[in-house]
Amino acid sequence: MMKRYAILFKLFFLTLPLVAQSHKLAFKTPQGVFKVVLYDFTPRHQQLILESVKNSVYHDALFNRIIKNFVVQGGEHDDDIALRESDLPVEQRVRLAPEIDKRAFHKIGALGAGRDDNPQKASFLNQIYFVVGKPVSEAELAQLEIKKSVKFTAEQRKHYREQGGLPRLDGDYTIFGEVYEGFEVLMEISQLQTNAKDAPIDKIPFQITEITD
Repeated sequence: MMKRYAILFKLFFLTLPLVAQSHKLAFKTPQGVFKVVLYDFTPRHQQLILESVKNSVYHDALFNRIIKNFVVQGGEHDDDIALRESDLPVEQRVRLAPEIDKRAFHKIGALGAGRDDNPQKASFLNQIYFVVGKPVSEAELAQLEIKKSVKFTAEQRKHYREQGGLPRLDGDYTIFGEVYEGFEVLMEISQLQTNAKDAPIDKIPFQITEITD
């Protein structure tokens, strides 16, 4: 199963101009290493995570929420953010303005910024997620286009049908990068056992370093 994911993912992403992007990151986990390219067309989110890596914001971070066929989420947990902000008025809850770009979509392996239900769709400062998703039928895509008043591109349709993803989240969350190597590691993490709150039974720490070569 993991070998199949690796082959399919490699074949698809060899067609993308990843080398044109300026920054890449390595995520080291107990299951192995996977590598991520950051999009230059989402500069605020790119800079935020680069500064977070530099300032050890994700030191001792965990992938703390795993939902099969959906996402692998890490960084500060929703519950911890809610508790920390419980006494703060809404206007004092710091968020990063969204950078929702049609070139970035919820393809399998996409890197997104978590958020709450704020109407601006602004991102948390230190919560990320990776899309796992699952293949989506043409009928489901057609229904989503009507529901969300959007039009998926031919590339998006092909990816969602053949590879998978979460098209229902498009336009609502900022996607600012994608896995380009070690995708099978992410998939292995996505299959780990969790409890009733979607937390992995065994802790899954991760370390992020910038790739400079």
